[in-house]
Amino acid sequence: MFIDENETPETWWVSAVLKTIKAVTLVFDILTFPIHLIVQRPWRKRALSRRIKARITQSSPGCVTVRSVSSPGELHVRLVRDGVLTMESMLRAAAQRWGSRRCLGTRTVLSEEDEPQPNGRLFKKFKMGDYVWRTYTEVEAEARQFASGLRALGCAPRANIAMFAETRAEWMLAAHGCFKLSIPVVTIYATLGDEAIAHGINETEVSTVITTHDLLPKFKKILAKTPKVDTIIYMEDQLQTIDREGYKPGIRIVGYKEVIQKGINASFEAVPPAPTDTAIIMYTSGSTGVPKGVILSHRNMLATLKAFADVVPIYEDDMLMGFLPLAHVFELLAESLCIIGGVPIGYSTPLTMLDSSSKIMKGTSGDATVLKPTCMTTVPLIMDRISKGITDKVSRSGPFASAFFRWAYSYKQTWMRRGYDTPILNRIMFSKILGLLGGRLRLLLAGGAPLAPDTHQQLRICLCCDVVAGYGLTETTSAATVMDAHDRSTGRVGAPSPGTALRLLDWAEGGYRVANRPFPQGEIVIGGDCVAEGYYKNPEKTREEFIEEDGIRWFRSGDIGELHHDGCIKIIDRKKDLVKLQAGEYVSLGKVEAELKTCPIVENICVYGDSSKTYTVALVVPNPRHLAELAARLGLPDRDFDQLCHNTAVEKAVVKELADHARKCGLEKFEVPAAVKLCTEVWSPDMGLVTAAFKIKRKDIQERYKEDIKRMYAS
Repeated sequence: MFIDENETPETWWVSAVLKTIKAVTLVFDILTFPIHLIVQRPWRKRALSRRIKARITQSSPGCVTVRSVSSPGELHVRLVRDGVLTMESMLRAAAQRWGSRRCLGTRTVLSEEDEPQPNGRLFKKFKMGDYVWRTYTEVEAEARQFASGLRALGCAPRANIAMFAETRAEWMLAAHGCFKLSIPVVTIYATLGDEAIAHGINETEVSTVITTHDLLPKFKKILAKTPKVDTIIYMEDQLQTIDREGYKPGIRIVGYKEVIQKGINASFEAVPPAPTDTAIIMYTSGSTGVPKGVILSHRNMLATLKAFADVVPIYEDDMLMGFLPLAHVFELLAESLCIIGGVPIGYSTPLTMLDSSSKIMKGTSGDATVLKPTCMTTVPLIMDRISKGITDKVSRSGPFASAFFRWAYSYKQTWMRRGYDTPILNRIMFSKILGLLGGRLRLLLAGGAPLAPDTHQQLRICLCCDVVAGYGLTETTSAATVMDAHDRSTGRVGAPSPGTALRLLDWAEGGYRVANRPFPQGEIVIGGDCVAEGYYKNPEKTREEFIEEDGIRWFRSGDIGELHHDGCIKIIDRKKDLVKLQAGEYVSLGKVEAELKTCPIVENICVYGDSSKTYTVALVVPNPRHLAELAARLGLPDRDFDQLCHNTAVEKAVVKELADHARKCGLEKFEVPAAVKLCTEVWSPDMGLVTAAFKIKRKDIQERYKEDIKRMYAS
């Protein structure tokens, strides 16, 4: 969010009121400054933010290795002391320690009712009750029962089982049931297309698939492409019963609760895994082609769990709201940290999260209001949407409210830079925004893609909480770097997590060298126990990207990093995203997209560069409301969204909007797209144009719009 401190309010009375507020605030600041100085101790915050977090431990021509200076924390030490070496032993240790404490919570859906809308249409909405909780003891017992139920169904230890399901408590319970039998869990994103789903199931040769009530009908088509599948276990819906007709003959369709009941009535010995056994075969979302199965062992999972335990502070009254896909290793390990740390996890969905969510009846509470979480995991796309939502609401709130918000934002930003908080202003202005997420949020953990500095800063200010960004890949079990909770900077991803080594290697072609000044730069290579065993049935790709050296396993990330003086890393480029234009300038497409995505008119964007041309072009999914406002400013008559997207004058106006925004972001002129194609369809995982984590699939988008790209360059 760009705040112009010198922006003049539209009317004289707004200006007069603001001047009065500023004068009163100045007097108040002078009178209360000694109190804030003593209570808040800003010099400590500044020192903690600036302190050295990692150091170079090895240096040679073309290569530097960096490691964290942090010592293992209390939870890490306890995991070692208790002999927790696998995910299976982690749950047992958690149940033994936390016993009757709340562990996993699911909100009761009482009914689904028709709600009349202002336009006369009827929308189906949920009438919801309270959260119902399973204790740690109950979770461990239910996982054990599920394991016995699997054996009763004929599932053999160490034989792969696929998990194709939305995030919910039963996902975690079923996974831990598999861990008790040393069964590798093949995780497949619920948003993948039929071909990708069938690919993952066939490649891993699974005969049993675990899914949810909502996703089960997809298998009427998929089963024709997956000949080895003979059993589908589905997690039941709270309201609807399943129709088991219309599936391929010979397929067993069994409810989750039926498996639990079979397990209660059966008696099978557990087959606990070894640290080197495969825990997860996690299919990446495939931003560069066919999804690859990443083999993650229990040792990999525990390495990341210990790293997270060292860098993510946990408190007695914490509560996590889980809603990101558990098929993403970042969410799975974040929730696992909560389990071992005694933090209850209440599950939610984007359809029921807020009071204003699409499935919540008007006048009733969303999940966040009921749960009041203190911690959430999220991805930059969601954070960008929250940020734009705040900006849009401010712009529509009237001249005084808008001007007051801009002043309050700028005021808090100034004091935060000095190491202070603004508790009174937080209560007056920002508590309403925080109240949308339950009012207790203290920590947002962001991963999965680069987080724009402006979004990072805006959410810190408006949500009055720590926003901690990290960097990792499925191939490194989501571990690599995590921001220190005291770090007040933005645009960086923190220092290497404890137990992880990070190298920068020269990439001469892109001009990135560790000898560069003022900061060493190079391709990021990650090493340690978090590095995966390789790609499933893909030895060639495994040899290409994984390295064994001095007893340490390393992974070539393809990302370009910059090492700062305090040991923190800034992601500045990606090898596959770098384009050299005709005049010799290098353009980082990912960097340009990350900056332009914060422009209000942009919902999504893919920048394309042709090496034979002197400029880039962009495919833009525009925000419908902002596009209509832009058309109105151009004096165009009322037209629908599709017509506006195909209007040449609107396209040119969008190019100017992007150029103005790029200038504020500090982009170079040659980096700014000179032409755009406005796309009428929203890119979704179902279309195959973005991954399940909503990263753009550059090749697929370029293939779909290749004629439009030719047209933009021809014009």
